[in-house]
Amino acid sequence: MSWCFATINNRLAEIFFEGKNPNSNKIFGHTYVNRSEYTKEEEQKWIIEDTKKLKFSYRQGIYKSTLSKYTAKRQQKRHGRKIL
Repeated sequence: MSWCFATINNRLAEIFFEGKNPNSNKIFGHTYVNRSEYTKEEEQKWIIEDTKKLKFSYRQGIYKSTLSKYTAKRQQKRHGRKIL
């Protein structure tokens, strides 16, 4: 599992995905973070680079890219079933 920074619902977040490309269909989840948590210059550079390339909206378990027509459904378990 890999991670990178992205903008989700206009907030800075870390996204967790399978493989090397966050634009794959295997986004597992995200967590919102504060920019002030990352104080090193290298981390600030990663935030700037990643957020230019990755912008998503998230609603009802579905990630939609606001930069292209890409949709990745988040796998969830509800009542013992996977919803794709």
